Amino acid sequence: MAGKVKWVTDIEKSVLINNFEKRGWVQVTENEDWNFYWMSVQTIRNVFSVETGYRLSDDQIVNHFPNHYELTRKDLMVKNIKRYRKELEKEGSPLAGKDESGKYLYLDFVPVTYMLPADYNLFVEEFRKSPSSTWIMKPCGKAQGKGIFLINKLSQIKKWSRDSKTSSFVSQSNKEAYVISLYINNPLLIGGRKFDLRLYVLVSTYRPLRCYMYKLGFCRFCTVKYTPSTSELDNMFVHLTNVAIQKHGEDYNHIHGGKWTVSNLRLYLESTRGKEVTSKLFDEIHWIIVQSLKAVAPVMNNDKHCFECYGYDIIIDDKLKPWLIEVNASPSLTSSTANDRILKYNLINDTLNIAVPNGEIPDCKWNKSPPKEVLGNYEILYDEELAQGDGADRELRSRQGQSLGPRAGRSRDSGRAVLTTWK
Repeated sequence: MAGKVKWVTDIEKSVLINNFEKRGWVQVTENEDWNFYWMSVQTIRNVFSVETGYRLSDDQIVNHFPNHYELTRKDLMVKNIKRYRKELEKEGSPLAGKDESGKYLYLDFVPVTYMLPADYNLFVEEFRKSPSSTWIMKPCGKAQGKGIFLINKLSQIKKWSRDSKTSSFVSQSNKEAYVISLYINNPLLIGGRKFDLRLYVLVSTYRPLRCYMYKLGFCRFCTVKYTPSTSELDNMFVHLTNVAIQKHGEDYNHIHGGKWTVSNLRLYLESTRGKEVTSKLFDEIHWIIVQSLKAVAPVMNNDKHCFECYGYDIIIDDKLKPWLIEVNASPSLTSSTANDRILKYNLINDTLNIAVPNGEIPDCKWNKSPPKEVLGNYEILYDEELAQGDGADRELRSRQGQSLGPRAGRSRDSGRAVLTTWK
C-alpha cells in the first residue's frame, strides 16, 4: 500500500473516478488517511472552517481554495474587480486609464452590476439614465441558471421584492442576495443563436499567481433563435445558455448537445471576421481572465494544500468585445454527449498531472512549477514570477497590442501564435 496515493471524493462522477483508478490510486473514506480529496464546495467549507476544520498535513491536497467564493460568488467577484480598479487608479497605474466618458479603457470587462437589495437606490439611478435597457437578475449563490430572470421595468423589481416576502429593500436578513447586471442585448450570434464560452482555467497558486488555460473549451448555444424583443424576455431558451436549461428545449440536440469547440469558433471567426480581429479577441479573453485572478489574489487564502480548476463563462458581443459573466468553482463534470465525456476526462487527467506531479504522494511544499511536458492540453496563461520586474508599462503596451518580445503579447514564431504570458 505504501507509496500509492489514497483518494476520496464526494462527487461520484466517472470522469473523476476513472482517472484516479487509471493511476492505480487507492480509494479510502474521508475518515481514513487520505492524500487527495476532490470535494464539493460545501465540503471545503467544513474542511477549512474554524469550528469543524482540521489541519491538513503536507501530503494532503484538495481541489478548492478555502475562500474561492471571492471569485466564484457573483457579488464578490464584482466587488473585488471594482476594488482592484480603484486600487490601480489610486496608484496612478496606466491600466486604470479612462476615456472621455469615464469608462475604463482596459478594465471594462464586467457588465454594469449592482447588489440587491443593498445597492437598490444606485441601481434605480442607473436604470433611469437608460429606461429602455434590459437587466438580468441572478441569485448570488446559485448555478445552472436557477432563479435567473430578465427585467426592463422597475415595477418588475418591486414585484420581485414583494414576492420575496419582505416589505422593503431595507430588510436584508431573510432575503437572498441577488446581483442585477446590464444585460448584453447585442450578443454575437451564430446561425441566429446566442452562445457563451466555457473556458477552463487552472490556478496552482495565487501568490505568486500561476495559472493555465485549457485549450479545449467550448461554446454553449441556445436552442431558440435570439431576439431582443421584450415579448421574449421570459423565454429562457432564447437568453440562457446553461445546458441545465437548454436540454429541456424542443430543439435540443442530444448528439452535439448544442456545443461547439473553441477551435471551431476560432476558425469560424477567422473566416468571417479575419485573423487579426480574432487574435485580438482571444488575447482580450486571456487578459480578462488574468485580470480577474489578479483582482482576487490579494484576498485569496493561498493555502499550499490547494489548487482549483475554474469554469469561466464569457459572452462575446457583436462588436467582438468579450465580457466576463461569471466564474464557477465546480464546473459541471456531467457529460451530456460522448465528446463531452472525452473532453472532461482529459480535463481531469491534465489537471491531475499538474496538481499531483507524477501521480505520486503529494508534497505541498513543492514549487508548483511543473515541466512543460506534463501540461497536456493546458498552456501557461500567466506566471507572476516570470513576469515580475516588467511592470505596468509593459502590461499596458501589451494591452495596446505592441510587440513586447518573447514573454509578452502575441509573438509571431514562424506564423504560429504563441500564447501570451504578458505583464
